[in-house]
Amino acid sequence: MPMIKETQNKAATIFIVDDDDGARKGVQRLLDSYGYRTETFSSAKAFLDRSPIDAEGCLVLDHHMPEMTGMELLDELTGIDCKIPIVFLTAHGDIPTSVKAIKRGAEDFLSKLAEEKELIDAIERSLQRSRKTRDESDRKRCIQQRADSLTAREREVCSYVVAGWTNGQIGKQLGISERTVKAHRRAVMEKFEVSSLAELVRQTMVVGMQLPE
Repeated sequence: MPMIKETQNKAATIFIVDDDDGARKGVQRLLDSYGYRTETFSSAKAFLDRSPIDAEGCLVLDHHMPEMTGMELLDELTGIDCKIPIVFLTAHGDIPTSVKAIKRGAEDFLSKLAEEKELIDAIERSLQRSRKTRDESDRKRCIQQRADSLTAREREVCSYVVAGWTNGQIGKQLGISERTVKAHRRAVMEKFEVSSLAELVRQTMVVGMQLPE
């Protein structure tokens, strides 16, 4: 029996898509024994009908299935910008297909005869990548909200500040006093929740703020 393991993120779900009932249930039992939360689907379409389909987790996917293959599902998910990581687990695979899957973004391409550890390791890598992607997305969204909270004048001042202009230069460029520039600069730092120019530059780079024309 495998050692029961505590998953790093209990909110994550392993989605198993395989038209073979026995194989699907076998993978589910294995993953359940490791403490993972699982959901199973007998077809790619059934998975696509799930809402939301980009829930946090990992997709363990068969390749050769009727109506829609695993590769076609991968392409469909890519087309709708679903970033759930995918581990192929199939009885029908070859090197060209596995290379194609990896190039299209799959985490791994395994045979159903693969060692148990290979599957678990691939899933763990996928979950780590999923968490990292979501953390980065959440961070960018938070910074974008901060940038959106700036007034038009604060945005102008911020853009010149991160471009390396002094308060005096900014004031002359915008036709305002240096004291007013300082007030706007202070407001910008507060809204971005930063205490240094370096931190401000890093955050504005994330959302691509540029110098006004």
